[in-house]
Amino acid sequence: MSPTPESIKQLLASSDLGDRLRAVNQIRELPAATAFELLLPACADGSPRVRYAAISQMDSWGNQDRQRASEILRRTLMTDPEPDVQAAAADALGGLQMTEAFDDLQSIYNTTGEWLVQFSIVSALGELGDPRGFELLQLALDSDIQLVATAAIGALGELGDERAISLLLPYAESDDWQVRHRVTQALSQFNTPEVRATLEQLSQDPSAAVAELAKLQIAD
Repeated sequence: MSPTPESIKQLLASSDLGDRLRAVNQIRELPAATAFELLLPACADGSPRVRYAAISQMDSWGNQDRQRASEILRRTLMTDPEPDVQAAAADALGGLQMTEAFDDLQSIYNTTGEWLVQFSIVSALGELGDPRGFELLQLALDSDIQLVATAAIGALGELGDERAISLLLPYAESDDWQVRHRVTQALSQFNTPEVRATLEQLSQDPSAAVAELAKLQIAD
């Protein structure tokens, strides 16, 4: 039997964690407006697993009421005690391109000790497309955490600020093919002689994945 708003409400009110998690998953099957309303209480559930599952869906339903979604996501980012839930909030803020959250994202990046939260914030800044993110992404390039630094390469490409070109070009010489692959993606957002020359170089990369991607970018 297909879930209904009433059956999901009952599951959300259950004391059983499995019931509440099942309810959040079933919300995906409902119309958007109904799904958004049912998701709201789950975002404040006592279980971090339920909160994570709910917050992770907010980028799908948040456009139903952007103001309320923004308030919930920003509060979660700033105050939730669980790093994975904070990271999910950052992901959703980026997916919904909520530029009003920039100051919050910047504040948490600078104060958290959790690499996963920093990683999600860096990725979100690329999706936001807010030029204020450039300096923070420049800082993230020098992160001691490789995943954060690599995410910053991609985010700088998404941001599209040409000041990033001189920062990105040296990564074409990285010993790590995954970094070279990411910088190839990032450079494809720009069109300058230096970028074209670097993509030509990358089209001869010893990594087939890097070389193929660079050839595609040149062809475009």
